Amino acid sequence: MSADHDRTGDAVPIDELLSERRHLLDVAFRLLGSRSEAEDVVQETYTRWSQLDDDERAAIRNPAAWMTTVASRVALSILDSARHRRERYVGEWLPKPLPGSPLTGSDPLDPLDRITLDESVSMALLVVLESLTPAERVAFVLHDVFGLPFAEIAGIVGRSPDAARQLASSARRHVRDRRQGAAAPAQHTEVVRAFREAARTGDLAGLTRLLDPDVTAISDGGGRIRAALRPVRGADRVGRFLVGALSKRPAMVVEERQVNGETGLVFRSEGEGVGVVTLAVLAGRIHDVWLMLNPEKLGAWSAAERGPSAASHSGSLCRRDE
Repeated sequence: MSADHDRTGDAVPIDELLSERRHLLDVAFRLLGSRSEAEDVVQETYTRWSQLDDDERAAIRNPAAWMTTVASRVALSILDSARHRRERYVGEWLPKPLPGSPLTGSDPLDPLDRITLDESVSMALLVVLESLTPAERVAFVLHDVFGLPFAEIAGIVGRSPDAARQLASSARRHVRDRRQGAAAPAQHTEVVRAFREAARTGDLAGLTRLLDPDVTAISDGGGRIRAALRPVRGADRVGRFLVGALSKRPAMVVEERQVNGETGLVFRSEGEGVGVVTLAVLAGRIHDVWLMLNPEKLGAWSAAERGPSAASHSGSLCRRDE
């Protein structure tokens, strides 16, 4: 944990309590896959601390651990309700893509408001985590990512330590099965660039060669923009789907950017961010394509936030024969 002090709560300086914000945000985001929901969890955690009386704070020997526990319980409650909300979501639901680095010369976020970007927030892992039960996700994230002991996790998920261990083990197997053969960062970037070039030129044959025979493409339009309501499966169908979709907007510009800590692509039309594409590369081929098209989830990629280096990595999606 980020602060391992062992003192009574009323003796902890306020700046030390506030310094836990970054850690709490990291925990909540990995549990929920949503920046806005993670911020709500952190705010609720501090609100609950402020509502304690002096005796209650004095009884807390490790305020940092207390805050992590509270944040995790709040996130677990949100996960339980999110399943019902997403059943009513129009089409497929994907986590909101995060910029991998500041998009402007001056970063507007305070250091404590930034989410630490590493492989545990990759789109591939977040999508797998969405397939777990809420209790499995909490047990896995808290133990495997943040190293919390199962005795503490048990109290958060309302199970015995052995049951919490089993939850994490089941989640770990699921993650391992879905992520076996994942490309190293350099190979991932190489495949993303090849994908971008094939898409830019409308090269269906070249694009199809990059795709795993069992590739799946998932689009999230949120009912606000036209998108495939169901997954598209198979190399030929996915290749045609992608080339067909891109050919309808030939002036589209694609930028290579860091998305959730790994190389991805941002699509712009008339300067506005209209889509973010992330890929899962397994055994050298693209196994999953995730297309974020929902405008409500693309705010971080608006034209006003374009980085000065974007132009060097961008190119028109016009076909060469146009």
